[in-house]
Amino acid sequence: MVQDYLSGFANDFASEAVAGALPTGQNSPQRVPYGLYAEQISGAAFTAPRGENRRSWLYRLRPTVGHPRFGPYGGAPLIRSGPFDEAEAGPNRLRWDPLPPSEKPTDFVDGLATYAGSGAPADASGMGVHLYRADIPMTGKVFSNADGELLILPQEGALAIDTELGRLSVSPGEIAVVPRGVKFRVGVAGPSRGYVCENYGALFRLPELGPIGSNGLANPRDFLTPCAWYEDVETPTQWVQKYQGRMWSTELAWSPLDVVAWHGNFAPYKYDLANFNTIGTVSFDHPDPSIFTVLTSPTDTPGTANCDFVIFPPRWMVAEHTFRPPWFHRNIMSEFMGLITGAYDAKLGGFVPGGASLHNCISHHGPDRSTYEIAIQAQNPPHKIDGTMAFMFEGRRPLQPTRFALESSHLQSDYDDCWSGFTKAQLPV
Repeated sequence: MVQDYLSGFANDFASEAVAGALPTGQNSPQRVPYGLYAEQISGAAFTAPRGENRRSWLYRLRPTVGHPRFGPYGGAPLIRSGPFDEAEAGPNRLRWDPLPPSEKPTDFVDGLATYAGSGAPADASGMGVHLYRADIPMTGKVFSNADGELLILPQEGALAIDTELGRLSVSPGEIAVVPRGVKFRVGVAGPSRGYVCENYGALFRLPELGPIGSNGLANPRDFLTPCAWYEDVETPTQWVQKYQGRMWSTELAWSPLDVVAWHGNFAPYKYDLANFNTIGTVSFDHPDPSIFTVLTSPTDTPGTANCDFVIFPPRWMVAEHTFRPPWFHRNIMSEFMGLITGAYDAKLGGFVPGGASLHNCISHHGPDRSTYEIAIQAQNPPHKIDGTMAFMFEGRRPLQPTRFALESSHLQSDYDDCWSGFTKAQLPV
């Protein structure tokens, strides 16, 4: 669909789908134009510092408060939430083949499957990592998540995401972020799958650039927020909500995607990963993966993230006298990786688009043996890694896998074998 967007990251936007619907001079006038209802959605505490404060004012056909009681939702059987304690978190490295297709027609919400997570929504810390599969649109249904914001990465099939504040069209290679509490509906045109990071902590933001300077990585102008759009539909709509780890639902007699105008800085957005301005070495040594951070959710410990969203995009490799793939390492942070397209430069096989891997806190990992042998023999002329897009959700807490992830048939039981067969170094006699 052709869509208009507003450019910038966390800007204070103003948009109206009907001329004159947006009040001027104040947020909550005695009478809102056209008899609309004013409603504020806050993404931060009222007293948060101005630079941290996120909120938007919505002007809608009906007030959201007019809904019946929620009851348990019977769908989404594979959704899990913190505290993650249904399976043991061990030191083993894990890798999965792509999520198999669903056995019956499934929409985005019911097709979510939780692989791992940390922390808990009630603690406002940690994250949930999900994969999704969907082959039918969310018809007569909307979803909102009170537990955290959702970072959605399509891997196969474009998504049409209709939200309270406007419409997003998101294709593989792009991401969408839907804020906590915002209602939305996902449409698909056929079999679709991808990844979701549910961020319980501080809102995602752009990382500080430090010595890089004022430009580089993800530039604010490339983030796109939708213009106001609404639907005036008098048909029954099921509202599904995730709240403190449980799935709830209620029935409305109309569509709640009825916001005619809005203004503020708490809104959905999308970003094309092809616009990421990659920074890397032009001398020697492989840089830390933090140089590829798109978005970060900080904690009260400086430099230590609740969750970083990191990508490994097409880029030139020019380092001299250097082992160019990612090195062998152990990390205090935990890493969940996925692959959108192409191949990842640390693995020659087994890690495929739609698949995933989990390397938890202090687990040893790095290039497989085949990658290592090729890299140490390479002549190292300038070389472009192209046609690829891998990503990583990296957090300060260990990620506990779910029972589904540990018992699934697409868990690779032979993952450790990719590091077998390294020969012992020979010291001089």
